[in-house]
Amino acid sequence: MKYQGQTDYDHQGPSPRRGVLLCNLGTPDAPKTAELRRYLKEFLSDPRVVEVPRLLWWMILNLIILRIRPSRSAKLYASVWSEGGSPLMVHCKAQTAGVKKILDKKFNDDVPVALGMSYGNPSMESAIAELTAQNVHNITVLPLYPQYSGATIGSTFDAVAKVFTKTRWVPELHFIGGYQQSEAYIDALCETIRKQFDEHGEPDKLVFSYHGTPQSYLKKGDPYHCLCHQTTRLVRERMGLDEHKIMTTFQSRFGREPWLQPYTDKTMEALPDEGIKHVAVICPGFSSDCLETIEEINMEARELFIEAGGETFHYIPCLNDNPAHIEALAEVVSKYL
Repeated sequence: MKYQGQTDYDHQGPSPRRGVLLCNLGTPDAPKTAELRRYLKEFLSDPRVVEVPRLLWWMILNLIILRIRPSRSAKLYASVWSEGGSPLMVHCKAQTAGVKKILDKKFNDDVPVALGMSYGNPSMESAIAELTAQNVHNITVLPLYPQYSGATIGSTFDAVAKVFTKTRWVPELHFIGGYQQSEAYIDALCETIRKQFDEHGEPDKLVFSYHGTPQSYLKKGDPYHCLCHQTTRLVRERMGLDEHKIMTTFQSRFGREPWLQPYTDKTMEALPDEGIKHVAVICPGFSSDCLETIEEINMEARELFIEAGGETFHYIPCLNDNPAHIEALAEVVSKYL
């Protein structure tokens, strides 16, 4: 029996669709102080990112950090900015287009794929609206961080969930909490390392540099540290590399408390004294090149190594829109489609 005005759900419009939401950290809209201040305030106000008592952190953030850091960061961003925007944005857009192209071909259909950022634009809310406007009722969410951390993937989950606290209807969601064990991802890393070795020779030391987190996060149960070491091990085993010729380090520390060690910068300063004259550095925890890889590794780490007596430094770019990487991302999400 139907009530007056009731219609069958199946006949109300086009058939429901499945879609993909790719997510990343975000980027300021421009390499200017005002834009950096807005972006950093949103980013550093996330309790997943900075686990400090809120009142204390509010004072530190608003009275100290946001008065000093935006202008410094703006200069750094300006040094890597392009006509298409920040490197992260350029690569994320290319990844989104590439994944969609593969999925459209794989499923012989138009598969909606949207890009959302945890902080800044395009916002998570606008990306989800883009999908739902295309009648997507089933969303596969892939944060573009291979290794899970509460500060990245956990924060992404919060950002997605926050959007749906404002909506009457919540679609079916498949949330992917990392893909560091994906064979296609490991193969893509191996491919780019082999290419580097073929072009420049095998280095004395291959350094895997991951974004760091405070040691306290690990002690509280965050598995990120272990997953980074797992990634290094899987690449080493797949390539048959000598265990003594590789190492895992952590970069981008902030503040005074201890972070995951060994630190990448301190490692670059120490290696020449150990007889290491040729290093190659890869950053497997970053799906796209960004300020932390281009400026901090390819510029700062290079300078530290050479000034300490090193002779040859090579930075191996992130996977970005490398075809093998796009195939890996598409493979990770396709099982849910």
